[in-house]
Amino acid sequence: MKLVVSSSELLKGALTVSKAIPSKATEAILEDYLLELDGKTLKITASDNEITLMTEIEVENTIEEGKMAIPARQITELLKQLPDQPITISTTGENSFVCEWANGDSTLPYFNPADYPEIKTTGADAQTIEISAESLLDGITSTIYATSDEDNRPIMNSIFFDIKPDSTTLVASDLQKLVCYTADDVKTEKEASFILNKRHAAVIKSIISKDEEDITVTFDNSTIIFKLGATTAVCCRVLGNYPDYRTIIPQNNSNILRISRTALLNMVRRIAVCSPKASNHIKFDLTQGSLEVSAQDAGFEIAAHEKMACQYEGDDLTIGFKSTHIIEILSNLGCEEVIMKFADKRRSALILPATEEDSTENVFGIVMPIMVR
Repeated sequence: MKLVVSSSELLKGALTVSKAIPSKATEAILEDYLLELDGKTLKITASDNEITLMTEIEVENTIEEGKMAIPARQITELLKQLPDQPITISTTGENSFVCEWANGDSTLPYFNPADYPEIKTTGADAQTIEISAESLLDGITSTIYATSDEDNRPIMNSIFFDIKPDSTTLVASDLQKLVCYTADDVKTEKEASFILNKRHAAVIKSIISKDEEDITVTFDNSTIIFKLGATTAVCCRVLGNYPDYRTIIPQNNSNILRISRTALLNMVRRIAVCSPKASNHIKFDLTQGSLEVSAQDAGFEIAAHEKMACQYEGDDLTIGFKSTHIIEILSNLGCEEVIMKFADKRRSALILPATEEDSTENVFGIVMPIMVR
């Protein structure tokens, strides 16, 4: 194998797929990039057996086609230190390859490409959808924080894609809060769904280019493949049935608070300083035209409260929340005003951007209340 390639292009490709290199590899070969040279196209692959990333770059000159597995850390660090210039990569026939640049060279080992794990693919029954890069990026960003952190609950540690002919809804929940994001620019013929692990979703998010247009997603019962321009991500599908999230979306919350998102977020952050460390409990006291937020940690004899004028229509209400849930949802909504809808102190509250109240709800959050004294 021998080729001439731009050092910056090779580094860009390597960094794109490096996110699939495991921090602790179960197999030594997974610490490597797989390089495959076919004509003037160089494919770079990295995998941890759960997610595989592949990208293609154009080389300046192909002298001899071939493939090899090379140590990811060393070649990436070397490329980071090189200014942009043509470099020549060639195997020596002694399980090593030479990387030559203008004023020097480096010799590194390479490994048998046949030892690299087989790349998963989808079967004949696979379904394909197209979604804009912007919608997929916004959908993952808007929901990933709401997933559970419990690794022993893989379904709740993931994002659910609920696919309909006219829209796709991304859903995430840790059973205390739930967030839904709906994209209406999806092209599909029949209903379907899949569950994507949150770590894989974070990788997908990190490689989406702002210049990308439509992203093709192909999936079957075991594998999900995202095609993003020259880059492909192959993910293992999370198996199981996601809870029916639609049954817990409040429908008749008639007590309505309209308030500045930033003002409410900052007030909750201030009051949360004095909330109990173990529970982060805070209390909302709602009356006509007024919201008071308070917290008390009796163990440390600290307390805080703050009152703010607001638009509130409904019955006087006292309801408790975990402050971190409110902060997370408000921090991830990109709007100036929010609507909070309440039924009573025992039922979940709905949080959504005020501009979407009378239109199709693009993104909203649901948070469960807690009992307060």
